[in-house]
Parts: sequence; structure tokens; C-alpha cells
Amino acid sequence: MMKPMHKMGAAVGTTALSLIVSAQAWAQEVVEEAAEAAPPVAEAAAEVAAVVDKGDTAWMMMSTVLVMAMIVPGLALFYGGLVRTKNMLSVLTQILAVASLAMIIWVIYGYSTAFGPEGNAFVSWGNLFLANTNADSTAATFSDGFLIPEYVFIAFQMTFAAITVALVVGGLVERMKFSALMIFAAVWLTIGYFPIAHMVWATGGLIFEMGALDFAGGTVVHINAGISALVGAMIIGPRLGYKKDTMAPHSLTMTLIGTGLLWVGWFGFNAGSALEANGSAGLALINTFVATAAGVLFWMLTERVMGHKGSLLGACSGAIAGLVAVTPAAGNSGPFGAILLGAIAAIVCAWFVVSLKPKLALDDSLDAFGIHGIGGIIGSIGTAVTMLPALGGPGADDYDLVGQLVIQIQAVGIAVVWAAVAAAIAFYVAKLLTGLRVSEEVEREGLDLGEHGERAYNY
Repeated sequence: MMKPMHKMGAAVGTTALSLIVSAQAWAQEVVEEAAEAAPPVAEAAAEVAAVVDKGDTAWMMMSTVLVMAMIVPGLALFYGGLVRTKNMLSVLTQILAVASLAMIIWVIYGYSTAFGPEGNAFVSWGNLFLANTNADSTAATFSDGFLIPEYVFIAFQMTFAAITVALVVGGLVERMKFSALMIFAAVWLTIGYFPIAHMVWATGGLIFEMGALDFAGGTVVHINAGISALVGAMIIGPRLGYKKDTMAPHSLTMTLIGTGLLWVGWFGFNAGSALEANGSAGLALINTFVATAAGVLFWMLTERVMGHKGSLLGACSGAIAGLVAVTPAAGNSGPFGAILLGAIAAIVCAWFVVSLKPKLALDDSLDAFGIHGIGGIIGSIGTAVTMLPALGGPGADDYDLVGQLVIQIQAVGIAVVWAAVAAAIAFYVAKLLTGLRVSEEVEREGLDLGEHGERAYNY
């Protein structure tokens, strides 16, 4: 006999309710067990984020190679084309040799001195010969949780040290002994470059803790090299026949090629200093375009205003002035601010090089100070201004322009004094050990044959 329908429905409902309750209890047990077996979601996400980012790593490896191209062949051809034929090969050799020396010293103790695990306001230590570094070691980028291999960071910073000491050569060409240059480079890197790099870019460094802004090396590279070249030019004295003999560049074609290679490589120099393939790198990228373009045009315009023809040499010099000035501001400026920096640096540097320098007894042969020193100072101080939101800079609405200007000026002052003292010591050590200048006979014959026994050109 069949049960009444309402009783059957009640039985089914009771059974269904029991099944639902049992399912809920089972599900709760599964959730609790999973929570005990696995870390919280936030912790798991953090662990996933804190791994080497392949995109950032690829970008930084490419940036490192681009900076290397700035040195050889970029800077070598830029400087080489500006000297006389008889000294072309000597300049190429000097650039190649001091850059190579810097790389070896960087691995032995340079990286430790600039970015070691322990340190004070001026230097660091604790990783000689990269003893605590391997393929699994990582370096943090500016964004929390994103990492790149430490070897990549080491190599990137190594190219900065190499090009900085090579830049100093521009103030010393056509008269300095090769042996003296190599001794100078070793001493200067040790007491000049490495400490300033630590002070500006390492946590705990004097200038870093002041809050100074230097995105890619206005103080570390350009002021440092420019001031050191100035000191060297003063100590070593002018070339024979300076202001009497014709010392025109022997190949502006090579200088233009070098300029182009420097400009291309500078994208790694500036955009690579973001340490990531991100918006900050993109900002540095466009700023490196427009500041350089402004430098080219405003240097040539300044030449015209001063009564000269707009020259290719001026255009190349303006390009470098714009690149130098935007270096500390590359990620700290909007594009319009970068244009202003490039234009101002070109005008001031052109005035110094074209108008003022000929009146001085200063033989800064290839304008290492006139462009890198002066342009670096303009860019480092001007970075405080380009941070303004009104100029498209990334500064907050309550950005303290006056306070940042004071900090930037103080940072420039420290870099100038440190570089000058370190350079003077390094030059006098070299003078004591080997003497600084080649003989008068070698200088007249040319350093290609006198120092290296070969010529750049065999006609």
C-alpha cells in the first residue's frame, strides 16, 4: 500500500536537508584542512612575486650591452675623431685599456667597495672577488618583490665604472704616457669612483641618505669625470703648440659615428637605470630622445648667436651635452623638463667651450670638463626643478622645490670636492711612479708611434 503523498514529500525533504548539512560540514572540513596545509593567499602571492623576473632580466642584460657599446666603439670613435691623425690610435688604445682595467678591478674589489653588504657613509665592504655571489644570487629592483640576477646588476654597474674612467681621457689626450694613465685609472677608481658611487646609490651612502636625486649618474659619472679631467689638464699642462698650432679634429665623420653610438647606448645608460622594464624606463627613454635633440639644436643656435656657423662638431657636442644633462633627471622629469635641461646645458656648455675656454690657459683637449663637468652640474641641480608637476615631473603636489634644490647643490658640492681631491692624488701618484707626460719628441711625432709602435692609418 502506498504512503500518502504529503508524507513521502516530508521524508524526501528531511533526507535532502540531511544531505545538505552533511555536505556543508564536509566542505568546511576541506577548507580548514587546506588552510592548514597551505600558507595564506597573501603569503603565497608574495612568494610567487619574489622571484627573478625574466622580462626585467632581459631588459637589464640588453641595457648592459648598450652601455658597453657606448665605450667601445662609441666613446673611442667620438674622442678619436677629435684628435690629430698621429694620435688617433693612442686614444682608441687608451679607451679600450682603461675600460678593461676598470672591469677587472670592479670584480676584485670595486663592487664590494660601492655596493658591499656592510658599509658606512662613504664606502662598503664584504664581497671581495664576488665571493658570496653565484648564479642564484639576486638583486632587488625598485619595485617590491621583483628581482634580477645579481650578476646582471654587477655587470650593469661595472660598465658605468668603465665608461666614467674612460671619459677622463678626454682632458688628457695627445700628451699623457700610457703607463701613467693606467696607474691613474687604478688609483682614481679606488679612491674616486667607487666611494662616490656608494655615497650616491647605496643605502646608507652619504648623498643617498641626504635625499639627493641622481637617476643615472649626473654626480657619479659626469661631474666625477669632468672635474677629474679638469684637475688632470691643470696638472699635466697644455699640449705643445696649444693656441699656436692647428689642432683641428682629423675626422668629424668618426666623431659623428661615435656620437650616434653614444646616443643609442645612452638608452641603456638612462632607461636601464630604472632596473626594470616599466613606465619609469619608458620615461627615461623618451627623455633621452628629446633632451639630446634639444642639445643638438640649441648648441648650433648658440654658435650662430655668437657669430659662428652652425657646425657638425657643435651639433655632436650639443648632443652629448643634452645626454649629460638629462642623465640625473632621466626618470625624474617629464619630457618638457628634459627639453629645457638639454637646451640650457647646450647653451651654457657652448658658451664655455666656444667663447670662454679659448681665453684660458686650460687645455681640456676634448672638453671633458666643458661638457661633462658643466653639463653634469646643470643637470644635477636642474633635476630639482624638473621634478615639478607643472613641468610634467613626478613630484607630488606638495613638492618642496627649495628644499630639494638645497640638497642637490650640496650633493654637487660634495661630488666636486671629492672628485678633485681624488683626482689630484691619483695624478700625483702616477707622476711619482712614471711621470705624466711623454717626451717632447714623442709628443711631436705622435703617440701612435711613440707609445704603441703602430699607426691608425698606413697610407
